[in-house]
Amino acid sequence: MRRRTLLALMGLAAMTAFQASSAAAQDGPQPRLPTEPLTIVTRDGTRHAFTVEMALSPEQQTVGLMFRPEVKPDEGMLFDWGQPRESAMWMRNTITALDMVFITQDGRIHRIAERTVPLSLATVDSRGPVRATLELAAGTAARLNLRVGDKVEQRIFGTGR
Repeated sequence: MRRRTLLALMGLAAMTAFQASSAAAQDGPQPRLPTEPLTIVTRDGTRHAFTVEMALSPEQQTVGLMFRPEVKPDEGMLFDWGQPRESAMWMRNTITALDMVFITQDGRIHRIAERTVPLSLATVDSRGPVRATLELAAGTAARLNLRVGDKVEQRIFGTGR
């Protein structure tokens, strides 16, 4: 049992090192990823429609929005973790401030980190298990009055197209 645990930890460390080195080696934005619709429904029933790039693979998720000069007000990037887990993001090589929205398996907003600091190596974490992380242009959460508990409709949550 101890040996299996050690091997699992070594594998996790190797994967983390690979992701960090591939992020460090990245010197420009990744090509635009396939997009899908996403809607946020606030507690008063207001619907806000977005077109989001889908970051599904570990490579896509590692690069994310690095080197992108802007994120349009009605766009973003959705990181689908596949199943609920702790999410820890950073802003390495990300040159524009972002709002990070952490979303539970059932599509509820769990946490919002507003106006994250460009180029920061500090981690921004979900503070609990989430199915996905949504990155939006900085100020979007305040502009749309998004709050914890608001509903996100998207196919990965069993809602939306």
